[in-house]
Amino acid sequence: MFYGEYEHTIDRKGRLIIPAKFRQVLHEHDAKTLFLTRGLDGCLFLFPESEWRVAESRFKQVPFTKGEGRKFNRLFFSGAANVSVDDLGRILVPKHLKEFAQIKQDVVIVGVSSRIEIWSKEKWQAFYEGSRQTFEELAERVMLE
Repeated sequence: MFYGEYEHTIDRKGRLIIPAKFRQVLHEHDAKTLFLTRGLDGCLFLFPESEWRVAESRFKQVPFTKGEGRKFNRLFFSGAANVSVDDLGRILVPKHLKEFAQIKQDVVIVGVSSRIEIWSKEKWQAFYEGSRQTFEELAERVMLE
């Protein structure tokens, strides 16, 4: 669904333009409701509602009697915000999520198949530089599982 990497800026009011290609995919899938939450590795995750419901059902299966499961679910769901794309193609990123991802102005928006990731430009560059050297090794390990 979502593929590619795009650089954008977030305005003083916390509004971020969603790349046109991603807006087209959302429109094609009639995805009007989106969920934005804390992601992993210091980014934010943006899900169309249908993908959010899939993730939600998976996380509901984690026993609440397991401390790590409770902690993850609390952090993941308590940070979630229901957002929608306005007529200019923007979403409003809540302050607590901007702070979590250390987003000030420049961002990188990354398509990761069923979700969109929103990174501060500095964090994305650090992640990319730290990961690209081991891409083939990662592929071998991940594909064997």
